[in-house]
Amino acid sequence: MKATPARLALGSPARLEGHYAGMVTRFAAFVVDIALISVLFSIGGSVAEYILSLLLGDRVQLADSVLSSRLALAVWAFVYFAVPMSASGRTCGMGLVGLRVVRADGGDLGPGHVVIRVLALPLSFLLLGLGLALIVLRRDRRALHDLIAGSAVVYAWDARAARLRFLARQ
Repeated sequence: MKATPARLALGSPARLEGHYAGMVTRFAAFVVDIALISVLFSIGGSVAEYILSLLLGDRVQLADSVLSSRLALAVWAFVYFAVPMSASGRTCGMGLVGLRVVRADGGDLGPGHVVIRVLALPLSFLLLGLGLALIVLRRDRRALHDLIAGSAVVYAWDARAARLRFLARQ
């Protein structure tokens, strides 16, 4: 899939597929991803505490160790972002709003680029989010972590075609 300029040409069909994703859509996907990371981490922690309590015969509270809890959350967040992005080019939140991560030239993002992108993601939030401001300031809507990893976020579905397919089934 070839990434194209962020602006649609006048008179072009109402397709967004392959166009650079804007700040609002990317933010919506990120909010969904953060919510899922939190919920799944809480459920996983509760299950782990229950299983460890049964095995050890004593009540286990994993949250008592702040350092290990934060480390476990960081590892879980890395896995949550890296695994689906390596497999399909998107996280659950991105899939929900119709986004996909590709290489800057429009090709599929390899696992190495995914690891770099996920590790560089926190850098975009440093200095009051100036790395994220690049999404608004750059024509290709690439944030700091996209520039570091050589990636771009594009729309990955054609709303008009989806609507026509839905109407055809009626």
